[in-house]
Amino acid sequence: MEAAVALHPLASKRLHRNTFLFFKLRPFCCSSLTSAPPRLNRSFTSGSTSTVSNEESVRPTSVRKFYSIQSMPISSQITNYVRLGDIETARKLFDQTPHKRIASWNSIISGYFQNSQPREAQCLFDEMPERNVVSWNGLISGYIKNGMVTKAREVFNIMPERNVISWTAMVRGYVEEGMIGEAETLFWRMPERNVISWTVMLSGLIHEGRINDARRLYDLMPVKDVYTRTTMIGGLCSNGQLDEAREIFDSMQQKNVVSWTAMISGYVQNGKVDVARKLFEVMPEKNEVTWTAMLMGYIQCGRTEDAWELFKAMPAKSTVACNSMIIGLGEIGDVSKARDVFDLMREKDDATWSAMIKIYERKGFELEALSLFRTMLNEGVRPNFPSLISILSVCASFATLDYGRQTHAQLLRSKLDDDVYLSSVLITMYMKCGNVHKAKVVFDRSSCKDIVMWNSMISGYAQHGSGDEALKVFGEMSSSGIQADDITFVGVLSACSYSGKVKEGKEIFESMKSKYGIEPATAHYACMVDLLGRADQLNEAFNLIKAMPVDADAIVWGSLMGACRNHMNSDMAEVAAKKLLQLEPKNSGPYVLLSNMYASKGKWGDVVKLRKNMKSRKVSKKPGCSWIEVDKKVHMFTGGENTPHAEHMEIAKMWEKLSRMLREAGYNPDGAFALHDVDEEEKEQSLRHHSEKLAVAFGLLKLPEGMPIRVMKNLRVCGDCHTAIKLISNITGREIIVRDANRFHHFKDGLCSCNDYW
Repeated sequence: MEAAVALHPLASKRLHRNTFLFFKLRPFCCSSLTSAPPRLNRSFTSGSTSTVSNEESVRPTSVRKFYSIQSMPISSQITNYVRLGDIETARKLFDQTPHKRIASWNSIISGYFQNSQPREAQCLFDEMPERNVVSWNGLISGYIKNGMVTKAREVFNIMPERNVISWTAMVRGYVEEGMIGEAETLFWRMPERNVISWTVMLSGLIHEGRINDARRLYDLMPVKDVYTRTTMIGGLCSNGQLDEAREIFDSMQQKNVVSWTAMISGYVQNGKVDVARKLFEVMPEKNEVTWTAMLMGYIQCGRTEDAWELFKAMPAKSTVACNSMIIGLGEIGDVSKARDVFDLMREKDDATWSAMIKIYERKGFELEALSLFRTMLNEGVRPNFPSLISILSVCASFATLDYGRQTHAQLLRSKLDDDVYLSSVLITMYMKCGNVHKAKVVFDRSSCKDIVMWNSMISGYAQHGSGDEALKVFGEMSSSGIQADDITFVGVLSACSYSGKVKEGKEIFESMKSKYGIEPATAHYACMVDLLGRADQLNEAFNLIKAMPVDADAIVWGSLMGACRNHMNSDMAEVAAKKLLQLEPKNSGPYVLLSNMYASKGKWGDVVKLRKNMKSRKVSKKPGCSWIEVDKKVHMFTGGENTPHAEHMEIAKMWEKLSRMLREAGYNPDGAFALHDVDEEEKEQSLRHHSEKLAVAFGLLKLPEGMPIRVMKNLRVCGDCHTAIKLISNITGREIIVRDANRFHHFKDGLCSCNDYW
């Protein structure tokens, strides 16, 4: 039937845009009803409807099937070319026809409307030697299809004769444009109405959310067919009125697959998945949309295992269903199984690619996300908005600047670069890739700046230790009338902390409540503890924690412990460590920091005791890891020699060369950062294999002169590496940018942007 057939293409075009768009199954059903021509059999037709003469219409279908296109009636030939998208050939055929019937005129006019050429259609209509009511109705419908409802109304007002199709078309035009008031006024003026007229108006009220008005209209209807009842079921379900919807459903003597699907979807969207499943099981005939609706219901409720079992039982797995299953599996972290579904799909749309990329991005598989993005481009698939956002996020977290630039270029070509949200993501990406200048260019070129964009700039400057620039942007934001929020102050206070602006930080913290009406949260207290701790005001930082109106969380105590590590205050560090272990017993951070402090003081017995404690509690230390992007490929390095790089021999030779140059420049390895009870030679060997040093050496090998070397590390850069990289930047004349777990370090000419304050 028409609605059932129409539902499939609509679903396959739209369902992939939102994982749980089964909520929209009802509008699909309704739209197929309202657009149906007023025929008793309601058979589905595609393309335009043309009128043929009696002698044309009575030709048996079995004979017409075997006619060549040349033996078709002229109007049918024109319609056929239009359906193929060949309006030029259709026009030539029309022009070459010596005696043109009204049907031919109607067909070519409809063709121009279908090809979005309403002006040409109107010109031809004006040239018609004679017109009938079908001609006028075609003009109205054509304008409505092109979104020109005002023009359609002008035609409606001047047409010499109207029938129920004319009135219904005009009502439908208003409904499609969301002009329900105008539709309602015209509907009640209709001299006669058929079931389609009533259903169009019913659908309009439902789409506007006027379910009670729709129900009153439904009760007034003299005749209700299966489509009307299905439309009302969908409307009631969307309003949570399941009992009323079920009452109508049960009273239907005739139900089709759309009716069943509407009722099942209604239960699903209202969280009654088990009831939906019972109805699903007794459904006499299921189609692709029904299976997908049931599948999405399980996924929405978090019942992914049930969804997986249903998915395996599906007789045909559509792209929409596969996309939904991929997302469902990804949400529970079953990335491998999601990829299996992806790989087995014969047909993938842009939503398939973006779903898989997003799962990789959200679950920490950055390299896999980049690899899949590259494959997508190689296969000629144009990235959509979600996939571009995901890749920008990966580029930001993994600092892959080349891919970031490439994605930015895609946005420019798609004319999406002025989107406020995208601009914020771009700013964050460039900031986290170490390209502050480009981030500022994106910010300055944005015509409309929201709070997220301002916060991105402030936080970015903070990460780079550019306190003055962060405070300047904060001032400009206030001057522009944008109200600061809690995230703004996290960025501003972090900027003060990383740049040593203690006085400014204290003033801003005090102004949060008095001037901006924002109550400081634990994140703001953590920033202040970090600010005071870096400035060696540990007692004041500790007193601030004790004075907090809420219990300090792990971030606050972690800030204090980090400060204790910097200033070698082991007594206070032990207090902070005990608090941290109570809050996060499986976190290795407190153990590692205490171990480092004991090791730097030569307290190897305490180090051994801590490590035994970690082992007994099954706490594992996060390994140090650094990476660098070369030729759009990310190269990973881990500390030590357990997992050597494929080119480790060349890297070792480069480091030998650097070691000689460093010694000549006065570098002496700081054994305090080796953290092992071994002799000085072994300590130096251990320090040589720190991951950030290996990444820098690889960058010197592979990146051309003049190109900055950008290295990312998952942990805080150690003091010895910091000293070594400063000297390397001086003796090689290269700019080296290192992003560690805390901030950026811009090394140039033997200096670091952090001023050795990190």
